[in-house]
Amino acid sequence: MTFLENEVDRLNAHMAALRSLVLPGGTPLAAHLHLARTITRRAERLISQVVESAPEHLEALRYMNRLSDLLFVVARAANDNGASDVLWVPGANQVD
Repeated sequence: MTFLENEVDRLNAHMAALRSLVLPGGTPLAAHLHLARTITRRAERLISQVVESAPEHLEALRYMNRLSDLLFVVARAANDNGASDVLWVPGANQVD
């Protein structure tokens, strides 16, 4: 777990702070990493249901959460350290 947290911190140190939500996409590698994060988040939700009745698995839930964070940061790194992130713009792409 410490490795995941340290890697998140190390990679984040090289990127500008986010001022908007990041949409999945960008480079092909980043898009695949965002997909992996989506799958990890799905597993995290399933594990959270298990933890409700079996709290001894709480560490697995924490691990999946940190792994999801790492995949997000690595995806940003794959997008030229965040320079090519696809950012959410309020009101954009709305159909009237």
